Amino acid sequence: MTIPSFVRPTDVSDLYVERAQVVSSEARTWARSSKVRPSLADTKKVAVFGIDVQVAFCTPGASLFVPGAVEDNARALAFLYGNLDRITTLAFSLDTHRVFQIFHPSWWVDANGANPAPLTPITYAEVKAGQWRATRFSSESEEYVRLLEQGGKYTLTIWPYHGMLGGISHALVPPMMELSMFHAIARDTETVFVQKGEEPLTESYSALSPEVTKIGDRSLGAFDERLFELLMTHDEVYVFGQAKSHCVLSTLRDLMTKIESIDRALASKVVIIGDAMSPVPALNFAELAQRGIQELVEKGMRLTDTHARLG
Repeated sequence: MTIPSFVRPTDVSDLYVERAQVVSSEARTWARSSKVRPSLADTKKVAVFGIDVQVAFCTPGASLFVPGAVEDNARALAFLYGNLDRITTLAFSLDTHRVFQIFHPSWWVDANGANPAPLTPITYAEVKAGQWRATRFSSESEEYVRLLEQGGKYTLTIWPYHGMLGGISHALVPPMMELSMFHAIARDTETVFVQKGEEPLTESYSALSPEVTKIGDRSLGAFDERLFELLMTHDEVYVFGQAKSHCVLSTLRDLMTKIESIDRALASKVVIIGDAMSPVPALNFAELAQRGIQELVEKGMRLTDTHARLG
């Protein structure tokens, strides 16, 4: 299909209230004129999973804006509208946070009572030495940092406040929200939204599982079996979003780990839309992202771009 008339070139970087009535009216008109069937009638089931396509990461000026996200979303929107009649299920994860979480500045203070600056790494050795002290859940926080490092993927990073529940930065970027409404009405199916990240004692980069699932007797979350099953009932699962180095990569790794426990051949179902995601540019995250995606492709996931036409 062609891009709907209400879509403007500036939409991908602007903040505005979704134009629900205009979107729904045009979606119904397009579905009738193009004789588009409800998604339940699809013989080939295709899911598209957008990871954290939120104002917090995708809108210039947001506290954790990922450079490249605006261009990624422009390409993603063209891909999604161009394949709308072939997308059975559209799903989005929403990074969802509050003020006091272990990766926010408010959780930690130094010897002078000052909070760490954003992008400060906090190591287990520094916590043990008293360089950083948790303002709450002291013993659990120390254990979390130890377990996180033991896992070998990330060191605790202090992030700017972002994705705050109730705030504008938590929302999908407006043109992606409009796309989700257009798809829902035209294909007669509800968009799937998955919130992640509210547990204060763990980071939750992946949409499927927190970085640490348990500290002592306290459960911090578990692998989302329902989401995994929903995605894998499809013949193909296309994945895009932000950031390539963190939430996208972690979600894909969790998908792969689960797939390998069942049947590694299922990895070919997962298709990574490589030009619709960008890494956090700080530290060595870009290199980490590139290496991680390559490893997943070597294990059987597929890599494509937004020029692809779904079959």
